[in-house]
Amino acid sequence: MFELLRSKTYNLPSVWVSVPKTENRKLHTENFTPKTCSMIEVQLTRIIISEVNENQAVFLREVDGDRQFPIMIGFFEATAIDRRVKSVARPRPLTHDLLVGVIQQLGGTLDSVVIHDLKQNTYFATLRIQSGGEIHEVDARPSDAIAVAMSCEPHLPIFVDEDVLNAASGQQN
Repeated sequence: MFELLRSKTYNLPSVWVSVPKTENRKLHTENFTPKTCSMIEVQLTRIIISEVNENQAVFLREVDGDRQFPIMIGFFEATAIDRRVKSVARPRPLTHDLLVGVIQQLGGTLDSVVIHDLKQNTYFATLRIQSGGEIHEVDARPSDAIAVAMSCEPHLPIFVDEDVLNAASGQQN
């Protein structure tokens, strides 16, 4: 994957960020359908930011295993995630901070991020929000969901459907 992001001919600059490990957390499964009950916790392990092309990536790795996979994301989402991981303070809230603040002001609690599907090389995710004793799932791009997860203190846990993890990491069931 790294070879796709760096040209051997031009030796393009990239920024690699190591992300500290978070503690394991439990996924609330009370509102999940049977397909989404096979969730594996992953953690953000790397962010690749290229300053000369459109190829940015985050790498997610299984917490209790060796499977990992990249998700290609936009430059702005990559830098937003990078800022959160590095705890860079901003004088005013950015978009992902705003979303976290709105949810909290309305009495909700962000629960987790779930990457639940992979179709035609596109990942699908949900933000899980606890409110009024219920879990609500909101459709989100994985890059935005991860940025929101990194905007929370402590960071939200990220889960991936096992079938998606197998497909993304090149393993078969």
